[in-house]
Amino acid sequence: MSTQRAVRRRIAAEVGIRTLAYPIAHQRLFAGESGDHWLSAHTLLRPIHYPEFAAAGMNGSSLLKKLAWSITLLIALGHVQGAQRAVEPKAAKLVVDYLTQEKEVRPNLPNFDLVVTDDGIQGARLAIQDNNTTGRFTHQTYVLHETVVPLNGDVTAAFKKLAAADHPSILLDLPADTIAGLAALPEARDKLLYNIAASDDSLRADRCSANVLHLIPSRAMRADALAQYLLKKRWTKWLLVTGPAAEDRLYADVLKRSAKRFGIKLVEERSWTHRYDARRTAQSEVAVFTQGVDYDVLAVADEAGAFGDYLSYRTWLPRPVAGTQGLVPTAWHRTHEQWGAVQLQNRFREQARRWMSERDYAAWLAIRAIGEAATRTQSVDFTKIRAYLLSDDFSLAGFKGVPLSFRRWDHQLRQPILLAADRSLVAVAPIEGFLHPTNELDTLGYDEPESKCRFATGTKDNE
Repeated sequence: MSTQRAVRRRIAAEVGIRTLAYPIAHQRLFAGESGDHWLSAHTLLRPIHYPEFAAAGMNGSSLLKKLAWSITLLIALGHVQGAQRAVEPKAAKLVVDYLTQEKEVRPNLPNFDLVVTDDGIQGARLAIQDNNTTGRFTHQTYVLHETVVPLNGDVTAAFKKLAAADHPSILLDLPADTIAGLAALPEARDKLLYNIAASDDSLRADRCSANVLHLIPSRAMRADALAQYLLKKRWTKWLLVTGPAAEDRLYADVLKRSAKRFGIKLVEERSWTHRYDARRTAQSEVAVFTQGVDYDVLAVADEAGAFGDYLSYRTWLPRPVAGTQGLVPTAWHRTHEQWGAVQLQNRFREQARRWMSERDYAAWLAIRAIGEAATRTQSVDFTKIRAYLLSDDFSLAGFKGVPLSFRRWDHQLRQPILLAADRSLVAVAPIEGFLHPTNELDTLGYDEPESKCRFATGTKDNE
């Protein structure tokens, strides 16, 4: 029996009531905003009107006399609990670093789109708050250190400075080439780097590193999610339009891989090379560009957003658009409200005054994964946390209806992919009917037999 319950039972016995549901000072007896135990005159007098006291034949005078002894017990209780707080163990501190670099504003950003300068970091801040909520009970404190490198600054030097501070958990909001370079540094050997920004499949394949965990979905995962849904709808003939950027070609490559994997026909591939302002000429030019071929879906690869938004409703044939624009496969979207996601959406909006992006979500997942591992292992020791994160015992609740975990062969976080239009969540992949021998989430992206990842130890496992 707790000290509070013992005191309440003694008070009840002294006053002469049988129930413990309403002790003398009611529920406010043991609660104060400052954490101290207090008893107001109003609280003392309120129990006089309770039916329990009337049934006992007690008046206000006799009750107050009996309460004098009860107050003595309460004061003693405060001293006991104060002593208990004095011997509580000191909270163990776990520092998480966030490393990013200033980004150039897209030259083709529409005037009605807000310029977001805190993409990713807001998700990390929210996760730190969530971890510290649990940490109050587990005697663990989480601290976020933010490092923003100037546009022309030295990211490698900034990383080495963080590594020297002996903080082994570092979130990287950086391009794929930069992440690969940092992961190969001697200073990164005993660290865990959390990729929250780069979807490049090469980081999960020939350029994979045992010290990198990928929280953002790969391009292959996105393309497979889209292909599963379009196959279910029996939209099996695609016209593929690819933009001029290198990232666009990488996205087009995974779309072609998924089409082959799921038996979808690419009727034709066309390259978008127009240099004019699509906002002024799209109505006529898109219709001409899409003439001369029959297809079910216009698949678009335009990661920079240079032209993809102008394709819908302007094609020669009335066909849906999917890929980087139109129906988009993504880790997170503002329309997602299932499985309790609405509470995460609301908390993020209250903090950041904008919608949560998938980079915010990836950062949130990274820090929540660290917190989950620290809670389960009851330790902030990096070796224990790392071992737990990469074990079969690890799972993370990500508001997507299923537990999330890391693939042992490439350290990609397994997670469902949302298929969303601008104002509608259309589906969540894996789509029903696409099966896997062990985990249906592994129908998205490169499965273990397909993986080209070989960690430095020469095996697919880092152990």
